[in-house]
Amino acid sequence: MGILTRRIDRRIAEYQSELIKTHYREVDNMYRQIRGWRHDYRNHIQTMKAYAAAGDWDAIKRYLDLLDDDLASVDTVIKTGNPMTDAILNSKISLAKAKSIRVIADAHVPVRLKSSEIDLCCILGNLFDNAIEASERLPEEKRLIRVYMDMKGTQLYISFTNMTAGGKMTKLGRLFASTKGEGHGFGLARIDAIVARAEGYISCNSEDGAFTVEILLPQM
Repeated sequence: MGILTRRIDRRIAEYQSELIKTHYREVDNMYRQIRGWRHDYRNHIQTMKAYAAAGDWDAIKRYLDLLDDDLASVDTVIKTGNPMTDAILNSKISLAKAKSIRVIADAHVPVRLKSSEIDLCCILGNLFDNAIEASERLPEEKRLIRVYMDMKGTQLYISFTNMTAGGKMTKLGRLFASTKGEGHGFGLARIDAIVARAEGYISCNSEDGAFTVEILLPQM
């Protein structure tokens, strides 16, 4: 095994560790908040019943407004049905929004995937990182990332599209040359390796103003 291969393997291990420790912890905390809110639900009902018995409708309205704000604070941007996927998607969507990047996401994932959840998170993390970095080069009003995930028969279909600056990207083999400088082409190469190992399919398409990656991962 060469030095370069060992360095890549080490970076992969570090990235996977970061995903597990950070993103999964985030979604677990989010679910704990939701369970806590549900636990308090009966108390909220009793409080509003008391206000109703007293005829204090203004108090009920104020209480409902407070509950609405509280629920919004623990609600997620997107719920796929898979906790680890929720973690990485919601974390990256929050990061994108902080950078004034609009995200349109529609994702549905089986709770139990037959492919590696860690590999899936590596794919999604790298796709989002690339899309965010490309979007930052655009004026805020043109920043947009579209994400779609769902089952197509026995395969998990993933589609990422982000707006880009300039014309078409240069294609090298099956992938595209990175515009981020030396050493930053690791993301797409890593995705390609994961998809190949899973015997899946990946297609990258660069058109004027947009870059799209489509992936199929077998689940049988």
